[in-house]
Amino acid sequence: MPTPYPFTALVGQDDLRLALLLNAVSPAVGGVLVRGEKGTAKSTAVRALSALLPDVDVVPGCRFSCAPGAPDPQCPDGPHEAGPGVQRPARMVELPVGASEDRLVGALDIERALAEGVKAFEPGLLADAHRGILYVDEVNLLHDHLVDLLLDAAAMGASYVEREGVSVRHAARFLLVGTMNPEEGELRPQLLDRFGLTVEVAASRVPEQRVEVVRRRLAYDDDPDGFTARFAGDEADVRERIAAARALLPQVRLGDKALTRIAATCAAFEVDGMRADIVMARTATALAAWAGRTDVLAEDVRQAALLALPHRRRRNPFDAPGLDEDKLDETLDEFGPDDDPEPEGPDGQGPDDGGPDDGGPGGGGGLPPQSGPEQDAPGPQDTADAQDTADAQESSGEPAAPSAPRGAQEQRPVSPGEPFRTKMLSVPGLGDGAAGRRSRARTEHGRTTGAVRPRGTLTKLHLAATVHAAAPHQRARGRSGPGLVVHRDDLRQATREGREGNLVLFVVDASGSMAARQRMGAVKGAVLSLLLDAYQRRDKVGLVTFRGSGAEVALPPTSSVDTAAARLETLPTGGRTPLAAGLLTAHEVLRVERLRDPARRPLMVVVTDGRATGGPEPVKLAGRAAGLHAAGGVASVVVDCESGMVRLGLAGQLAGQLGGSVVTLDELRADAIAGLVKDVQGQAQGPHQTRRRAA
Repeated sequence: MPTPYPFTALVGQDDLRLALLLNAVSPAVGGVLVRGEKGTAKSTAVRALSALLPDVDVVPGCRFSCAPGAPDPQCPDGPHEAGPGVQRPARMVELPVGASEDRLVGALDIERALAEGVKAFEPGLLADAHRGILYVDEVNLLHDHLVDLLLDAAAMGASYVEREGVSVRHAARFLLVGTMNPEEGELRPQLLDRFGLTVEVAASRVPEQRVEVVRRRLAYDDDPDGFTARFAGDEADVRERIAAARALLPQVRLGDKALTRIAATCAAFEVDGMRADIVMARTATALAAWAGRTDVLAEDVRQAALLALPHRRRRNPFDAPGLDEDKLDETLDEFGPDDDPEPEGPDGQGPDDGGPDDGGPGGGGGLPPQSGPEQDAPGPQDTADAQDTADAQESSGEPAAPSAPRGAQEQRPVSPGEPFRTKMLSVPGLGDGAAGRRSRARTEHGRTTGAVRPRGTLTKLHLAATVHAAAPHQRARGRSGPGLVVHRDDLRQATREGREGNLVLFVVDASGSMAARQRMGAVKGAVLSLLLDAYQRRDKVGLVTFRGSGAEVALPPTSSVDTAAARLETLPTGGRTPLAAGLLTAHEVLRVERLRDPARRPLMVVVTDGRATGGPEPVKLAGRAAGLHAAGGVASVVVDCESGMVRLGLAGQLAGQLGGSVVTLDELRADAIAGLVKDVQGQAQGPHQTRRRAA
């Protein structure tokens, strides 16, 4: 087993280290969600923490790590006799993104349960992580139902496995740590709220710190054992401090004044529900214990707020997590100073002393600072200069620097209009893609629609079909008692139908014909509304824009809907309308994505007024490009942006060539036609026929 990188050898990342240590002191805090760019020591820090946790006493031979002094009375390997235990290091268990439900919670042998009445249970990762660390890298890419199971177990301290009336329960208390790169997609707000603390991490912009990171990493790679030995003393100090804080934790007093500060802070920031208050209280208590104090002070409440509230303040998926520290200070200042002067911790150490070599941080802010010596972020001068240049160009009539195809007369980006709830657009037929909330699909979760013979391991038993298959053979099998004699060939797998997520590819006309400020604002508002809908339905999204003399992929297919919204915000307009180029670029994007993820069905949303200009025979070329999508069976919908008293109906013609459907901006609103669900490809009766539905 490779030697883990020492926790105390990490450079910087004070907030990350503090959040991990607080959970080590008090797992009831509820885990840590670490958000940040790649290459910022997220995984290294989590793996390093496992070496600092105290060893655990377990019942010999128990697969569920029961404590000898207080074994779980419902342990599947129990009941356990009283006796001495054995010590082993605390485990760090990693949950792969592609893990199945049975791998997470455990597998129950249905065949033996039916035939022999035996609860044959194979423990999963939740059992392995009991009394240790469960680490989920890229938690935002994990299927939602697995995240639900994971967070339910973390909240209840137990895991339940139920299969057709056979139930198994075992203890599952662990320190939950998830990491994610926001560029690859966000977690749903309901899941974000289940993580106790969140930390934003970023690479240091201070050259000296970056040099030290590289120097230590190279030294570790050259001689892991020798490098680890250099920090052995610091590691031992932090390990002892964790043990001391755990022992002190029951004695920490959370007074009425501290509780009032916590409640007032959560109310001031309009946090939903009461989970934030509870997490803040537990975090503040853990901070006091970590500092060696028995009273919770105002500084503990402040630090707890910085760690527990940022991810609970998002009001829509496009809001970045964060906390207004000035407002936080104003709220806490209303209650005045603490009643007693700040006491010192053990050995004269104050609450913010970081321990040897900063290996045990005792304080630090919530989000990484945006400026200052710790992180020298670029100042506002570059942004101001760029804005002045854009303003000067606009006032003088000069075109801006080309960030789009040449030939486009670029105009200043228009802010999107107010988003609204859209109708659900779905792909016809039955798919097999990743679980989501858009189109019909065969899934592991959903309503039961039939039964088939299992291929490989049985996962979802269809009990009625199994009994029906076994019943005719009972006499031949010598059945003599009340039990049913079931053989392997009798088992039937339930087939279920639910919803899948799709790839929603937006093809947006950004030409001069769309450039009227009020009109483009409405168009961007409609696309933003569709992006919000895609976020809620767990889709991947992509963005292709066309203007001037060509098209570009503004955003390759991704799960990060908020990145798409940011690209949309800055989308410039102007120039001719190369509709064919936009459709051909979209065709290539879908072709490549089909090779990468063949199970995910695409839905193309073309936002245009249908005009095609520029180059030889632009209308004819656009028709041919549309025919490629129709021949490939791509589900498509055209959002008609044409306005005015006289309308040419060109968007409707394009929809007919695509074999899809057309809706106007007004018809896109969910309240325009109550309860309408569109199967966008099924609306076309022929290659050149398109229908519009209206209430």
